[in-house]
Formats: sequence, structure tokens, C-alpha cells
Amino acid sequence: MTTGTASSLASLAGSHLLSVADLDRQQILAIVENAIALKSSPPKGSPLGGQSVALIFEKPSLRTRVSFEVGLFRLGAQAVYLDQSASPIGQRESIEDLAGYLQRTVRAIVARVNSHATLRALADASGVPIINALSDLEHPCQALADLVTIQEHIGKLEGARLAYVGDGNNVCHSLMLAGAIVGMHVTVVTPAGRGPRDEVVTAAEQFAKEAGVKIQITTDPAAVADHDVVYTDTWESMGEPVLTPEKAKAFEPYRVTRKMMENAGGDAAGSPIFMHCMPAHRGEEVDAEVIDGPGSVVYDQAENRLYAQNALMLALIGPQSAAAEG
Repeated sequence: MTTGTASSLASLAGSHLLSVADLDRQQILAIVENAIALKSSPPKGSPLGGQSVALIFEKPSLRTRVSFEVGLFRLGAQAVYLDQSASPIGQRESIEDLAGYLQRTVRAIVARVNSHATLRALADASGVPIINALSDLEHPCQALADLVTIQEHIGKLEGARLAYVGDGNNVCHSLMLAGAIVGMHVTVVTPAGRGPRDEVVTAAEQFAKEAGVKIQITTDPAAVADHDVVYTDTWESMGEPVLTPEKAKAFEPYRVTRKMMENAGGDAAGSPIFMHCMPAHRGEEVDAEVIDGPGSVVYDQAENRLYAQNALMLALIGPQSAAAEG
């Protein structure tokens, strides 16, 4: 880990991470750099030995839960899983009482929640870092892992071109913000009426202006041309667990097919990679020949959740000196 990386990460100690926009460019790049270092050379000893982190999950999870639990174990910390699916946060006891107790017993709280307002309430009441492991507004840990994956496969973040196709959801929001902050061109392609929230677009456009790149919002699938990355997510978004026939029909032109991937490649991009945060539904948002094809990096992307989150946890609650040497 370089001196600059260590300095950027040290500035995050004790902070909350509710939005990827809570991080500045240097902090995001430092997390990406350290995640790649941790992937190639695991941390020595137990940098978070003797510490505990609460995992509060209102929603079911595979990759998020496994990557946090395994990652914390590798750092020497204990993950305390609190399943809230049967009794959402704030019902059995107040958010203030929950946070007030947990801050006396754990070093951080990782929360996967239905409403972003719950995260804000936890952060207001907690003296230890609150980490957004997914809300209806954002998925910042996923975006950090995505940037690690793009850096590995494209070889750069600044100037890279990413096309997100599908629903303008929480993953789309975090990708737009993270990409703009680090200097990526981001194109969002959605059906009419399914675009990202206006306030997120406004924030991303401001970051993009500062970085000298562009955010494009469109309904035209042909806009994927000349991109390095084509990214999609399930059409069954948060709050809409059932894909209705009407929604499926509206989204049909936005399925990522081999033809769309071929159209995405061009002089500016060469052969684009395909990304998906998963779970994936072959035959809905993406064809099997794409997600299972040679251009797909979805399993690298899923694996990188562990390293990106470990870099983040070390920055928020652990000694930076314990991270792998780059």
C-alpha cells in the first residue's frame, strides 16, 4: 500500500458509509487499490482481531452476507448476524435503542435495509460506523467491487466507458455516482419512466462535470455503442418482487443479448466486458450466452465484493498498516 493510499484511507476512520458519494475520488481510488492488494496478498495476522461487527439484514442475501462474514473472519473479526426479516428494524424496539446498545458492543454496523431512511436514522443514533449493505436508494459496496473489477479487466477507471442497461435502481444510482467521481463516462439506458431518480442524476452530473466526463440518460438501447462495459441488473427491483407481464414487455428491448454486446464494441471499446451484480435471471435481463460467455466477468465481480469490503472495513475501523503491501 502506497503512502498516498494509506493517507486517503486513514481519513475515513470512524466514518459512516451510507452513499458511495460519502467518499471522494482519492478515497475511492485508495479502496480500489487496497482491495486489489488484499486480493493478491492477504493481510498478515489478524488486523481486526478481537473486534465484532453487527450485520443487520432486513432482506435476504447471498453474496453480501457471505462476503462480509468471510471477509471479517479473514481479518480476525467476529460477524454477528441479526436477521430482521421477521421483525424489521424499529418494530420490536426503536432504532435509537438498537443503535444505542450495539455501539457499546461492536465496532461497526453493516445494515441491509428496505428503506434508506433507516440507515440515516441508524447513523444519527450510532457512535460507530454504519455501512450501507443495500438500501432502496443505493448499493455502495457493490459499486466499489464493480470498480475493482473494471480496473482489473479494463486496466483503468478514468476515461473508461460504462453502459448500464435496465432498471434505474439502487445499483444504477451507486454506479452513476461512483463512476462520475472517479472520472468514468456513464450511460444509463432504461425504459421510459424507469430511469434513475432525478436527485441522483443531478448529483452524478455535478461529479461528472468536475471530472470532465459525461453522464447520459436515455431510453435508446443503441446508446451502448462504444462502451468498455455493459452492465445490467434484475428487472425485479426492490419493492417490486414480482415481474409482471406488463413490466416484462416494457423491458424486453433492454435484455442484454449477443447482438447488444456486439453493438457495444467499437473503436473506442474493443470487446466490452459484461457485468451483473446478481442474482441473475437468464432469459430475462440477460441471455445465457452472454452471462455464461467469454466476455462475462460476473464471478470475478462477485468475488471482488470480499476484497472491496475488507479494504473498506480496514479503512473505517482498522489499522491501515495491517493491509497487504502493494
